[in-house]
Amino acid sequence: MKRIHFNSLKFKNWTSVLLIISLLFIVFGSFEIIEFGYKKTNRILIILGFLFQALFYSKMFWYKNYVEWNKIGMNIKLNKFIGKSIEFDFVKKVELENENLIITEKSGREILFNINNVEIKDVEKLVELIKLNSAIKS
Repeated sequence: MKRIHFNSLKFKNWTSVLLIISLLFIVFGSFEIIEFGYKKTNRILIILGFLFQALFYSKMFWYKNYVEWNKIGMNIKLNKFIGKSIEFDFVKKVELENENLIITEKSGREILFNINNVEIKDVEKLVELIKLNSAIKS
């Protein structure tokens, strides 16, 4: 059984520092604010800045099962390469049926996730997160 990697998008010191450093590398490298003795240093700074950002924003693709959320919504990727997004304000109902997780929106649209080969305790945690943040009464 595969685990789900959960990532809350709350403020974290190390991620904020990494993004600020990468932005500084891009700005300093692009506008050549500091004169370096080695001519290619500015180009290296730009490359490092974009590399840091690419690594940070590619986390979803590192795991087969990945969930990230904040107070507004959630990105869910279960047994697929690309995930789906939900907004908590639009969630009407969450159901577990056989090997499927079904999220029904207030508009009637159903979002279906195959939970085959996923740890059941992680699926239960996912359902609880959705219910807690979308104020669904159990």
